[in-house]
Amino acid sequence: MVPGPPGTYAARMSTAKPPVRLADYRPSAYRSTRLELEFDLDPAATRVVATTWFERTGPEPADLWLDGEDFTVEALELDGQPVSERACETTAHGLRLRHPPAAFRLRVVTRLRPAENTALSGLYLSGGRFCTQCEAEGFRRITYAQDRPDCLSVYTVRLTADATQFPTLLANGNPVAQGALPGGRHFAVWHDPFPKPAYLFAVAAGRYETVTGSFTTRSGRAVSLAVHVDPGAGGRAAYALDSLQRAMAWDEQTYGREYDLEVYNIVAVRDFNFGAMENKGLNIFNSAYVLADPATATDGDYEGIEAVIGHEYFHNWTGNRITCRDWFQLALKEGLTVFREQQFSAAMRSPAVQRLLEVRRLRSRQFAEDQGPLAHPVRPASYHAIDNFYTATVYEKGAEVVRMLHTVLGAAAFQRGMQCYFAERDGTASTIEDFVDCLGRGAGVDLRRFLAWYDQAGTPEVTVRRRFDATRGAWVLELTQRTAPTPGQAEKQPLPIPLRLGWLDAHGQPVPTALAPGGKMQAEHLVVLDQATATVECFGAFGAHPPVPALLRGFSAPVHLRSDLDAAERRLQMAHDADPFTRWEAGQELARQWLFAAAAGQAPDAAPFVHALGIELERGSDPAFQAMALRLPDLGELLQLATTPDPEALAAARTALRRQIATTLEPGLVAVATRATQSGVTATAAGARARRAVALDLLAALGSRHEALLVQAFAQAGNLTDTMAALEALGQLPGGHFDRALAAFHARWQAEPLVLDKWFAVQAAADRSDAHQRLEQLRAHPDYDLGNPNRVRALARVFATQNLRAFHQPDGRGYRFLAEVVAAIDPRNPALAARLLQPFESWRRFDQGRQQQVRAALAGLTARGLSTNSREMLDRTLA
Repeated sequence: MVPGPPGTYAARMSTAKPPVRLADYRPSAYRSTRLELEFDLDPAATRVVATTWFERTGPEPADLWLDGEDFTVEALELDGQPVSERACETTAHGLRLRHPPAAFRLRVVTRLRPAENTALSGLYLSGGRFCTQCEAEGFRRITYAQDRPDCLSVYTVRLTADATQFPTLLANGNPVAQGALPGGRHFAVWHDPFPKPAYLFAVAAGRYETVTGSFTTRSGRAVSLAVHVDPGAGGRAAYALDSLQRAMAWDEQTYGREYDLEVYNIVAVRDFNFGAMENKGLNIFNSAYVLADPATATDGDYEGIEAVIGHEYFHNWTGNRITCRDWFQLALKEGLTVFREQQFSAAMRSPAVQRLLEVRRLRSRQFAEDQGPLAHPVRPASYHAIDNFYTATVYEKGAEVVRMLHTVLGAAAFQRGMQCYFAERDGTASTIEDFVDCLGRGAGVDLRRFLAWYDQAGTPEVTVRRRFDATRGAWVLELTQRTAPTPGQAEKQPLPIPLRLGWLDAHGQPVPTALAPGGKMQAEHLVVLDQATATVECFGAFGAHPPVPALLRGFSAPVHLRSDLDAAERRLQMAHDADPFTRWEAGQELARQWLFAAAAGQAPDAAPFVHALGIELERGSDPAFQAMALRLPDLGELLQLATTPDPEALAAARTALRRQIATTLEPGLVAVATRATQSGVTATAAGARARRAVALDLLAALGSRHEALLVQAFAQAGNLTDTMAALEALGQLPGGHFDRALAAFHARWQAEPLVLDKWFAVQAAADRSDAHQRLEQLRAHPDYDLGNPNRVRALARVFATQNLRAFHQPDGRGYRFLAEVVAAIDPRNPALAARLLQPFESWRRFDQGRQQQVRAALAGLTARGLSTNSREMLDRTLA
C-alpha cells in the first residue's frame, strides 16, 4: 500500500488475533534505540509524529512487525522516503515492513480521536484532561511501534496544546524545555534517559491543582515531587504526597534503592480501568488512590492510598529499571512488587493485622480463582487478551511465592539475592528464571524447585495427622499434599511448601522441640514439605497430655491446611499461640465448622466459641486485631469452601451465629459502639474505628433492638469511616432508617464522585428483601455513569461479590443483572466488561437450577459480537 491522503492506510482485513503462547516467544529481529514523539494535542483530533531509529539485531535480513490499531495514518516514511506498497503489509493489528535495512529511521504520522476513546486505553480524555494508559497494549493505539515489553527505547517527547485549556504538559523523564507558541498555544519537551518499553510511556495535559514537595536521596540528590489533582482537590492530596516520601525513604533503607530522575509526578484521573500505573517518572492514578481527608475517605481508603502509592514507586526498580521479557513474566514485576508493597505496609502499620488482611484477600479472590474455570498458573502458558491476566493469581499468589522464598532464605540472605538481581539485571527485560537464579546465587541456595509454583495452577491442600511414637519418645506429624486438577493441568506435581511449626502444651505454654534426637531445641522450626507425603518427628518435654501443633504460622504458604485438631485445641490456640495468624485462624476455623454444621441442620453448641470471642473482646489488645477476630468468615469464603454451596442456608447460619454472639456479648459490644473513637489517620485510631464497626455490625444482627444506637451513630459520625460503618449496619435493619440515612448522605455528597461511589456500593451490598428492585433503581439513577469504571464497579461488581445471597437468587435475577451490565459496557470498555464477568467463575459448583440460570443469563452474551477480552473470559468460564 502506498502513502497518500489522510486515512489511506486503512486495514485490508479485520480478523481476530490468534492466541499468544509462551512457547512461541522469539526476540524481535530489530531493536528501537531511540524514539521521538511530537503530540499536537486536540480533543477531537490529536496529531502524533513518531520518529523511531531501528537497528537489526542479527546478520540476516528479516521482516519487522510493528503493532498498531485504532488510528488513522497520514504518513509513513523510511529514511525520509514514502514506504511503497511492496515494502509493507498492513492489517487490523499492525504493520509488517518487509526486509527493511539493517539500520533505518521510520517516521509515522497518525491522527487520534481522544474524545471518542471510551476504552480508556492509549490516549484519552478524563474530566476534560488528556492522559494515557499504555499497559499492557495501549501504546499501539497511538502509533506503529514494537509494543512488547522486551523492546526498550530512549524517549523524547514534545507536547503542544492550547495554553489556556491545558496549561500543564507532562511526560516521562525530566523536563527539558517549555515555551509559548503563536495562537495561544504552548509546548513542553521531556526526555527520559532510561530505556523503557512502550507500556511505560505516559503523557498528561490539562488544568490541575498541584501539590508539591521534595525528597533528598541518601546520596544527596534533590528530587522534586508533585501530585496533580482536580482543581479544588489539592487539600486531599497531602496524604498521597506523604506516602510517596515515606515509600522513597523505606526503599532506600530496606533495599538500598534510590530514585533516579530529577522529578516524580503523580496525576489523578477520574476515569481509569485500573488502580494506578507506574509509568517512569509520571504515574497515572485512579483518583480513588490519591484523594483523601477524614470527611471524604475511610480508613480503608487511606490504607489503599499508602499501599498503591508505595507499589507504583517500588516498580521503579522492580518493573521499570528491570522489566519483564514478555507478558507471561508479568508476575516478575507484579508479584515481586506486591510483596515489597506488603513489606512497606507492615512497616507503616501493624504487621500482624496487615498479614491477616493479605490472607483474607488471597483467600477471597485468588483461592476462588484457583477453584474454577478461570484457574491459571502464576505464569500462564497462553492468552488472547493479556488484560485478562491482571489477576489475583498473578499479583497476590505471585507475592506469596516471593514470600515463601523470603521465608526459606531468611531476611539477610534474601537481601543478598535481591542485590544480586538489581546489579545483574538492571536495564534488562528479564524472566522469572532470571529472578530466581539471581536470588539463589546471591543467597548461595539453589531455588530452582520453587519455579514449579509459577507454572502449576491450583491451591495445594496439606493434611496433617498426629501420632505419638512411644519407642522414640517423639510426636510424629504425618504430612500429605495434594493439588486438585485445573483446566489444562490434570496431573499435578508436589510443590515445595514451607511450613512454620510450633507447639503448645495443654496449658497453652510454648514447647521447645528438636527435629532429631539431641538436636537444637527451638520454639519454632521451618519444615519444607516437597514430596507428596512426609513425616516430621518432634522431640521435646511435652508432658502427659497431647501437645497442640501449629503448622502454618504466619500463613507461610498459600495452601489449605487440614488437621486433626479438636475444638478445645483450637480454643487453646486462640487464647495462647504466639503467632497472630494462628490465633485468628483457630477462631475462623471454629466458626467455619459451626456454620457448615448449622447450614446442614446439625448446629453444635456455639457457647464455647462465643465465650472465647468474649475473652478476646475483653483482652484490651490491638483493637485492629480484635476487629479481625470478631468478624466471622464472609459468605463468599463459605460458598467457596462448601462442597455444594447453599447460599440461603449458609447466610441464615451466619446470621444466627452473629445474633448469638451479639446476644451473649451485648454489654461489651454496646460499650465499644458507644465509645468515642480517636481522630486522625494513625494505625491505632483506625484500629479502634474498625473494632467499633464490628460492634455495630454485630448489634445490627439483633434487629431493631439497637435501632436508636445505630441511627445516633450515623448522625454523630465525625468521619467517613464511622459514617459508613453506621450506614452499613442500618442496611441490615428493616424499615425506613436506611433510606433516610441514604437520602441525607446523597444530599451532602452528591458533588463528590468518590464519596458517591460509596453511596452506590453500600446499597449494592445490602442484603435486603428489595435488593433487586434497588439495583434497577440505581442503574436508572442520573448519577450512574457507564463511562466511569469506579461507578460501574461500585454497583455491579460490589453486588456480585458482596451481596452473594441476592446474586445467587434461585430465579437468576442476579445473574441476569450482571450479564446485562456486561453487555452494556463491552462495546465501549472491553477491559472493564471482561473483569465484570469474573463473579461467574464458580457457577459449576452450585446446584443444577442455578447452573441453568447462569447458562440462560450468559446465552445472550454468547450470541453477541463480544470484544476479544470478554469473549476469552466467557469462553473460559463456560468451557
